[in-house]
Amino acid sequence: MAEARLSIARTLVIGTRGSALARWQTEWVATALTHAWPGLTIKLRPFTTSGDRQLDQALPAIGGQGVFTEELESALRAHEIDLAVHSLKDLPVAAVVEQASAAVGPAGAPGLTLGAIGPREDARDALIAPGGHTLAGLPAGARMGTSSPRRAAQLLAARPDLQLLPLRGNVDTRVRKALAGDYDAIVLAAAGLLRLGLEQHASEYLSFETMLPAPGQGAIAVQCRATDTELLAYLRPLDDAPTRAAVSAERAFLSGLGGGCSAPIAAYATTGPKLPLSLTGLVASVDGKRVVRVTATGDDPLALGAELAADALAQGAQELLE
Repeated sequence: MAEARLSIARTLVIGTRGSALARWQTEWVATALTHAWPGLTIKLRPFTTSGDRQLDQALPAIGGQGVFTEELESALRAHEIDLAVHSLKDLPVAAVVEQASAAVGPAGAPGLTLGAIGPREDARDALIAPGGHTLAGLPAGARMGTSSPRRAAQLLAARPDLQLLPLRGNVDTRVRKALAGDYDAIVLAAAGLLRLGLEQHASEYLSFETMLPAPGQGAIAVQCRATDTELLAYLRPLDDAPTRAAVSAERAFLSGLGGGCSAPIAAYATTGPKLPLSLTGLVASVDGKRVVRVTATGDDPLALGAELAADALAQGAQELLE
């Protein structure tokens, strides 16, 4: 498609959740689009998802992955919006793995595709402790806030004495609860803190050896209709190839295990401007007493993720998942 055609003025409606982090991510997409294509006009349309409405329950209990994305995807299919901006880790597994290979099928998000995956922010998890403690320095039996099975399992693997308490809410809400003393410490994604300018509250950034992140953590996904070729061309300057390759490998690992956010599964891949990728995956028991950790390198993100999942299953991950 010729650049001259893309420069024609067009108004794009972007769907977003209403949280501060979701709005930040959407504003980033809007700014990047108008910088790349000055003729564009951007309008934002906020949505309240089922995940936002049911803050009194853990995510696995209300449907897991997809509870933050279904309403936006429905609006895309209905042509009510042109783009939907998500935290990539919130998208159902099939939606990312299939769209990474441009094969969007019924198991994923029919009719939709990932037009862009933006450059990744810090993928680590961060500890917020009002007393300034590190994870190792927390007092015995400290009250730790998290509703993530992945975080819970790895926290218990490092500190089996911790008392884990449920924690839901937007990033700013969770930070406020921690600072108010509702918990001795909480763990949440470093990316959210950094994007909202709340990094001063982090008492420790947990190493990947201690806390491997959720597949796709720290990456922004921009979803659109698969048939809108002009819009796909608009999004091309926003797409970061190393990030797309890394998160595709991570999500392929998750897909190969048949897991979602209800299972203690983690994965993180790194790559430079050129392949190969290095991928580390983890499957743990809920109590953190058993951990399967695997690492491999490869050139094909989807094949690498699938191969590493098979390796994890061969080492006993299936028993942990069951």
